[in-house]
Amino acid sequence: MTEGLNQVALITGAGRGIGKAIAIELAKHHIFVYINYLSNNKAAQETLENIIRNNGQAALLPFDVTSTEESLNAVKTILKKSPAIDILINNAGIRNDTLLAMMKKDAWQNVIDANLTGFYNVTKPVVKNMLKNRFGRIVNVVSAAGQMGNAGQVNYSASKAGLIGATKALAREIGNRNITVNAVSPGFIETQMLDGMNLDAIIDGIPAKRLGKPEEVAHAAAFLCSKKAAYINGQVIGVNGGMI
Repeated sequence: MTEGLNQVALITGAGRGIGKAIAIELAKHHIFVYINYLSNNKAAQETLENIIRNNGQAALLPFDVTSTEESLNAVKTILKKSPAIDILINNAGIRNDTLLAMMKKDAWQNVIDANLTGFYNVTKPVVKNMLKNRFGRIVNVVSAAGQMGNAGQVNYSASKAGLIGATKALAREIGNRNITVNAVSPGFIETQMLDGMNLDAIIDGIPAKRLGKPEEVAHAAAFLCSKKAAYINGQVIGVNGGMI
């Protein structure tokens, strides 16, 4: 498989934030990027225009990762146009913070569905294609909360910890087929996911004394998709300013 040119990547939740930064970064490496999003068409269109403006190639692919049927149909749509999905970035995710004692079942289930079950829905059909082609790079965007926990985020922390476990298990299952499965684990990054949080208190607890930038996470993800990272498998790469 030729790196870069002619490769195809699917990035979930790529309309904004970390997903957008990863889409833009991969496109710089001459990878055709499918930009998945759920409902924010304007943001996704801006990502697409950014890539095209910089001579990259991309297309929009709206679907709900919590739907098994929509996820499968989206993968089929890509494979009608390309023989392979070479790179999968599982980035789509949400948070719904509250203390467990006051957490409603929907707040728990919706986060698990988007952050963990969404991984299953998208990754399963993509893996089948990667096994057939004996090549693949899967990068899951997890979180420092999944490694160290965070008060008020039991649902979010559980979903990301589960995704870390899935990363390591899947790496063992398919590592002998020239497929790597790794995770990038952001700390506190300048995205809409921080809305409503006490940023001063957060920054005070980060050794680097600043928030991270989406592009810094994107650089790590792009490296894990590259030929240089071919022997890195089942790993969690922290991008957190020294929090862990």
